[in-house]
Amino acid sequence: MVVGLSGGVDSAVTAYLLKQQGHEVIGIFMKNWEGDDDDEFCPSNIDFVDAAAVADVIGIEIEHVSFAAEYKDRVFAEFLREYQAGRTPNPDILCNAEIKFKAFLDHAMRLGAEKIATGHYARVRHNPATGLHELLKGSDPAKDQSYFLHRLNQAQLSKTLFPVGELKKTEVRRIADDIRLPNAKKKDSTGICFIGERPFRDFLNRYIAKVPGPIKSDKGRVLGEHVGLSFYTLGQRSGLGIGGVKARGADLRAVQALGQRGVGSHEPWFVARKDMATNTLWVVQGHDHPWLQSTELSAQDCSWVAGSPPASGPMAAKTRYRQTDALCDLVAGSSANSELIFQQAQWAVTPGQSAVLYDGDVCLGGGVIDSSNVQNGQNN
Repeated sequence: MVVGLSGGVDSAVTAYLLKQQGHEVIGIFMKNWEGDDDDEFCPSNIDFVDAAAVADVIGIEIEHVSFAAEYKDRVFAEFLREYQAGRTPNPDILCNAEIKFKAFLDHAMRLGAEKIATGHYARVRHNPATGLHELLKGSDPAKDQSYFLHRLNQAQLSKTLFPVGELKKTEVRRIADDIRLPNAKKKDSTGICFIGERPFRDFLNRYIAKVPGPIKSDKGRVLGEHVGLSFYTLGQRSGLGIGGVKARGADLRAVQALGQRGVGSHEPWFVARKDMATNTLWVVQGHDHPWLQSTELSAQDCSWVAGSPPASGPMAAKTRYRQTDALCDLVAGSSANSELIFQQAQWAVTPGQSAVLYDGDVCLGGGVIDSSNVQNGQNN
């Protein structure tokens, strides 16, 4: 059994549980980014030291493997292409599909492993009625990571275990503390490794040129200047530089018509649209503005866990991580595209993010939200 040891507590407890079950366990630390090795924002060296310390306590071997070349070609290049196109990608989803459950899985198989295991909060279940492997949400709803794993296929799931997926996070912490793992109290990692805790805009500016343009309200009033459309995402309210701009004239009448009283400097502005053709950033005032509400979406580049799309009909979906499941109807689904209609409007549906479908606890798969087919409450 080969376990991906990240240096965090979840993968550490995963390795411990598997050894307790009698498996011969080997740990592999994956290095996916070559830049910033000595940078405080991407402490991969520190993570490896933590992973090695865990392996020593548990009594297993650990191997350090670099997948940086594969990551750069398969994940980071796509990450940049999406941002340059004005979309907001989720590289963690692509990393799981291309690195952790492809490059890493292939490496483990070459070592003679029968299966791999990671510290993800999800579950795998074999359904004897269909003969298929199902991807299920983790038992801890606050930590469920099935959203990030929805592109996994039958071959990948058949060789994967998620031991902590059956546990609550508090139980994982307790186990780690009981066996005195050196990282028992280590904070959960946040963000993407190659960005880490650094200001996102500063990082992106290394690779994408700033092309300033106008910031306009939904009534066409110029409110300021943006630094480049790639540096903003739908629903964003901070970093716009227009926090003190009050709605007035047509803008004020529009928001008052929506029943938003007291609108002015006290009501925040949100990014609602990005027009790449005119390099215009459109913003609206008020969280519930119609431009931020979507009742339909189209997703492309779909991937289905079962290998084929589910039948059209009612189900649930997430359009972003940690979102509560939203009831919807799958109007059409294929390996290329899917169309969803929601019972209630969804807030700030963002092109480039993933729409992931569920049948109860079962993750069915999903696709990348397509900017050209997101239907907002009002059209510009």
